[in-house]
Amino acid sequence: MFYRRKIYIVKNEFVEFFNAHFNENNLPNQLKHGARLVGRWMIPNDETTTEIFAIWEYDSYEKYKEIEANVRSDQEHVSRVNEWFDKHGGRDYVFENYLLEVRNEELKSTLYN
Repeated sequence: MFYRRKIYIVKNEFVEFFNAHFNENNLPNQLKHGARLVGRWMIPNDETTTEIFAIWEYDSYEKYKEIEANVRSDQEHVSRVNEWFDKHGGRDYVFENYLLEVRNEELKSTLYN
């Protein structure tokens, strides 16, 4: 199995919009292409930001790469994401003002096989 953690540091005033976007656009597209969501959580980061993170499971790293390629090439999804960014000022504006950090990390088990 391959696990990844996707982390976002989000301005508090944008959390509701960001979570709605995940639930309405990103989650359905990921599931459609075979990703498995273990869970998604949020915790306060500081007075002005929240950390939001999801853990995803895949059969293998190769399967993860295949699913991600399919997700990113799904033109209906890409259009919905672009419309969402445009609604909130454009991709650059969102990343400069609301999504302050994004990390995509492999998780490694500490259990012995």
